[in-house]
Amino acid sequence: MATRRQLVEAGQADESERPRPPWFPIRGEPDASTLWFAVMRKKERGVFIGQLCFRHTDNHASLLERGWEEVPVDEIRRGP
Repeated sequence: MATRRQLVEAGQADESERPRPPWFPIRGEPDASTLWFAVMRKKERGVFIGQLCFRHTDNHASLLERGWEEVPVDEIRRGP
């Protein structure tokens, strides 16, 4: 998982285009906060897939039960 800014800094995207594969965007509200939302990931066929979901809901619990994990906030935190 990476923010757009992290991808731009790594040369994997620029501000005017979508990231190139294998990167795919996770849609979320622009004001999504990790207080309410969890970024989830699961490795499938050698690549990570991701999803944004509300914390402490049935969906969140179901994802955890099926082997998904929360991405630590420090891994996706916006840089300075």
